[in-house]
Amino acid sequence: MTNRLKDKVAVITGGVAGIGLGIAECYVAEGAKVVLTANHNVEGGQDAVNKFGEDNALFVQQDVSKEDDWKKVMDATIAKFGKLDIMVNNAGIGGQSGPIEDLSLEDWQKVIDINLTGNFLGEKFAIKTMKAHNDSKGSIINISSVAGLIGLPSVPEYSASKGGTRLLTHATALNLAQRHIDIRVNSVHPGWIDTAIIPDNMREAVVKTIPVGHMGEPKDIGEVCVFLGSDESKFADGAEFTIDGAQRA
Repeated sequence: MTNRLKDKVAVITGGVAGIGLGIAECYVAEGAKVVLTANHNVEGGQDAVNKFGEDNALFVQQDVSKEDDWKKVMDATIAKFGKLDIMVNNAGIGGQSGPIEDLSLEDWQKVIDINLTGNFLGEKFAIKTMKAHNDSKGSIINISSVAGLIGLPSVPEYSASKGGTRLLTHATALNLAQRHIDIRVNSVHPGWIDTAIIPDNMREAVVKTIPVGHMGEPKDIGEVCVFLGSDESKFADGAEFTIDGAQRA
């Protein structure tokens, strides 16, 4: 522990399992206070708070596509910790694999609502809260995907949501910088990360596509997010950080 995030408060959506929990573990280890959200995994949220301690963590149930839930999260964050330094927009879902002509509008909209609209709302409410409670300073980290850089043919809705997150990041970073508001916005693009979302029967085939010969771990994303949340990254803004074991190299 080096206290790289000492005295900083972070909201991490989807922060109770997988990549989100990996980010939270790295943040708490570096001295941050964390507010973790999830829509369905309430038990995981309670387990995470027990693990990190109530002085360091808070869980709030949230649907990231709903404005009222974002208000609830920000109110709870300020009530417990008094400010917001870091917003990690991590919550997301996968798509329905198959031809685009077979994709229903309902399935398309569900992915867009959570993965892209959720990130827009996260940026919106984080900026408002940072302006009101943190002297208009902070760091916003949007978790995209390598699918937001190259597209995956089997999941067009997922690719569109992650590509939209990439350009949302660019536009927001530039908008804030041009207005001389000291809130940085960057995107992180994970490749294959070893989480429960990957079926056991796919793992061997997945590893064969990764040049370094193994999947990443949630903490690999967490450590990059520590850098982006810390003051060490003060000149990183509107940038993309790809962590994929050389898959796109």
